[in-house]
This record gives sequence, C-alpha cells and structure tokens, in this order.
Amino acid sequence: MKKIITIIALAMVSLANAQAFKGKGDIKGQVGMTLQDGGTGIGVSADFGMGENMSFGIVAGYMLNANEIDGFKPRFEDRADLKVRFNANIGNVLKLDPKMDVYPGLDLGLRNFGGHLGVRYFFTNGFGMFAEANAPLARYDTDVNGFEHYNNQFVFTIGASFNL
Repeated sequence: MKKIITIIALAMVSLANAQAFKGKGDIKGQVGMTLQDGGTGIGVSADFGMGENMSFGIVAGYMLNANEIDGFKPRFEDRADLKVRFNANIGNVLKLDPKMDVYPGLDLGLRNFGGHLGVRYFFTNGFGMFAEANAPLARYDTDVNGFEHYNNQFVFTIGASFNL
C-alpha cells in the first residue's frame, strides 16, 4: 500500500511545472548520502548559475560511518572534505525534458582535483532528486594510503535537490 501511495504522489507532483536549470541567477541546493569504499557519509552542495549552461558551486562532505583502512582509524579532518566546482549544465543541449539536467564538471578540493557527472530531476518547482558520481583525477599526495584513501576515491552521491 505504501508503494502505491508513493507512486501516485510522485506521479501527481511530476505534473507540476518544474525546471531543472534556469541559467544565470539560478541557485540549487543539494543534500545527499555519499557511498564509497570504507564508509558512508553526507554531502551538501550549492550551485550558482553563471550563464545559460554554466554554473559554479561548493561541496562539503563528511563521512559518518568510516571503517578502518590499512590500520588507520580516521580522525575528524580525515573524514571531511571541501571543494569548489564548475558545472556544464547540458540538459537543454541534449534536448532533455526541462525538468531534467545533466551536469558534468570539474572540482578542486582540499585533497584532490577531480571530475564529476551528475543528473537532477525536479518533480516540482522547488524539489527534485539527484545522483552524482565523483572521481579524483589528480591527487595532491601520490603516496595515498590509510586515511588519505578516504578522500581520494570514487564516490557516489544520491539525494534531494532544491531551488533556492
């Protein structure tokens, strides 16, 4: 019964007029669960529209459940990461539904330089869901072991997206 009610509710809100990326001046906020080797955590991000298909943003992440890796038990600073990023919002270029956006991009963090690929879908004008994959392209420290491993690996994030 819960599944049927959820499906009906999602179908009803998907009929509302929503747009995933509006261009310059658009502000998106996202909060989600991060999944990676060695633990799970929370990720928070904000993206600010600079042009028709460009945005920049900031991302903060923290591992809530971090397992011991190579004998290292992570400290607070090992679990946290902060990044700035640039997105190419190409949903309209790919001629997708206006409620959907695909955004590949680059990010520069405290631990590495990386890339990401994300997708957002808005059910209403203010609420949607997102999924994002992040991978490091260049690490600041080439001798990555123990606690450095936590922020230098593939991370998948899924969660809620909001128009701010």
